[in-house]
Amino acid sequence: KKLLVSQYISANDSRPGEVDLSTGKLTMFPVDGGKASFGGFEYARNGKGVFFVSDEESEFMHLRFHDFATQKIRIISKDIPWDIDGLAQSEDGKSIAFVTNEDGISMLRILDTKNFSARKLPKLPIGVVGGMQFSPDGQQLALTINTATSPNDVYVINLKTTQLMRWSQSEVGGLDSSTFIAPTLVRYKSFDGREIPAFLYKPQGKGPFPVIVNIHGGPESQAFPTFNSSIQYMLREMKIAVLVPNVRGSSGYGKNYLQLDNGLKRKDSVKDIGALLDWIATQPDLNKNRVGVSGGSYGGYMVLASMVDYNDRIRAGIDVVGISNFTTFLTNTESYRRDLRRAEYGDEREPEMRKFHTKIAPLNNAKNITHPLFVAQGFNDPRVPYTEAEQIVKAVRGNGGDVWYLMYKDEGHGFQKKTNTDYFGAASMLFWQKYLLE
Repeated sequence: KKLLVSQYISANDSRPGEVDLSTGKLTMFPVDGGKASFGGFEYARNGKGVFFVSDEESEFMHLRFHDFATQKIRIISKDIPWDIDGLAQSEDGKSIAFVTNEDGISMLRILDTKNFSARKLPKLPIGVVGGMQFSPDGQQLALTINTATSPNDVYVINLKTTQLMRWSQSEVGGLDSSTFIAPTLVRYKSFDGREIPAFLYKPQGKGPFPVIVNIHGGPESQAFPTFNSSIQYMLREMKIAVLVPNVRGSSGYGKNYLQLDNGLKRKDSVKDIGALLDWIATQPDLNKNRVGVSGGSYGGYMVLASMVDYNDRIRAGIDVVGISNFTTFLTNTESYRRDLRRAEYGDEREPEMRKFHTKIAPLNNAKNITHPLFVAQGFNDPRVPYTEAEQIVKAVRGNGGDVWYLMYKDEGHGFQKKTNTDYFGAASMLFWQKYLLE
């Protein structure tokens, strides 16, 4: 008879509430601290309260329980200094499972809801957990696990025996998945002394290896050690190392870290890439003279900005549906996303912010991009309009730069059709072969 709802304002601001379905009345819940991010939000199966995830007056997204009888809130994961990424309840309400995101790696916990004591669990493969669901009798938990060496597979945990059973073997095109390479987690110091985490994939054999720095989008996203066929191809067939950093502004490392690149701090995340280039130069098995950068959406902006600022240390870059000027991007993106993006990038209508956007725009600094650039775009992109790609291609080419340009008339924000993704994948490998390896 009631419905839990939440209004999403930005990565740092959600407004939770409850709707009485018989009257239509909306009651907004108070938010400790006035502003917070909210995740999982559902009624307890026994009807005694609400489970939810939030970072109210805390650095991390904790699992909490609002008890209807006492009107008190218990912070269940208070002693875990990591975000909660997902939760699931048994049908009888006696158990709750939740996953913590610990440096991009999922850690599973199952609690008895009577006293929130932990149950013994088997060791899981290192990866990312999703799709959790209890069996009807609550004695088993099904979930998916995605690892760097295997796509999503289904596992089932018998909670009585603590036995882990793998139910599926995902298709990898007939390849021997035992030869796939998992990353190691590294940390490097940035310009302000802050440590930045990154996943390093390294080919077998003797280096020094060429390197591709792959930068995630969002920017409030996070890079995980999950299966990526392109990375495995580059490791095995091209002997290219791949670095996947979680620069400042990434989620998963606390509220403060998430906001370190907002508004006028935008270039600080680009400096994190500069610090990574410095770190690469200290690694004897990595070739500092053969470094490429790649990324999509906001990651595409990071590619362009990195090529502007560190042109002498980057041999080539691939920008997929990337932002080339925040002012034109905010002006032309679909209206339903504009306020959401202003909360992250800053409001281009304010003179100070517009001046800053103008100053840092890769479009306005395109003369600094003198190394090969590959720009790929979907014509129907509602998020990052195709004009962002058109203008940077024109500017770099106008300065005599070497630009590969791929425009899909039947794609949007990213590429979904198999023929298109196959073609782009092959073109990308040709690009790296020509400009990173030769």
